[in-house]
Amino acid sequence: MSPSARRTGRPRSAEADRAILDATRAALVELGWAKLTLGDVAARAGVAKTTLYRRWASKCELVVDAVAAVFDEHLEVADHGSLRADAEAAVNQLGALLERPETGTALMAVIAEAVHDEALRARVRSAIVDRQKRLVTVGRERARLRGELPREEDPDEAARNADLIFDVVAGTVLHRLMVSGEPVDPRWSRDFTELLLYGLTGATGAGPGGAPGTASPGAPHRAAP
Repeated sequence: MSPSARRTGRPRSAEADRAILDATRAALVELGWAKLTLGDVAARAGVAKTTLYRRWASKCELVVDAVAAVFDEHLEVADHGSLRADAEAAVNQLGALLERPETGTALMAVIAEAVHDEALRARVRSAIVDRQKRLVTVGRERARLRGELPREEDPDEAARNADLIFDVVAGTVLHRLMVSGEPVDPRWSRDFTELLLYGLTGATGAGPGGAPGTASPGAPHRAAP
């Protein structure tokens, strides 16, 4: 084998990557973040520890990618017929994912580490945040086609709005579960969605099909998260 071939190394195997990420999720469920080690993950996946270190430089990077895979598999914006119904379903989905034993606690631990590690923070942003922001774009475009939202002519403004919406939803749900220790149940999701769509004044509410309209005197109280 030539020196250049040795430096290049063997190509990554998608099958091995998947086995490692699955093993990481299983270890997080069984052991938790604190007790998880790369050695345990390697044994569960049936690979050498050197295989892990060729792909991930640290436990934090590995866990970020494992959590990102869970989000990619389970978080979506299905068409429920209205912006309100779509948003409420997405809030419920996010809450359910963060309550899984391999996601919420591990994500909080990684975020804590990322406070002092810019490279890790960038990995969290690219692997999880940026990939899931697409759900906001998909949901808003679907609502626009239904006539529930106006067209945004300025792409930069549209991107800023998508960022803001994602931050509000993800930040509120994460705080509700991980800081306040309260559930994201259907009633809370409904109240939070109304607050998100119709604001703090309560001047507007849901019309037919969940589209914005004028609230009736008997409209439900919109609880703050």
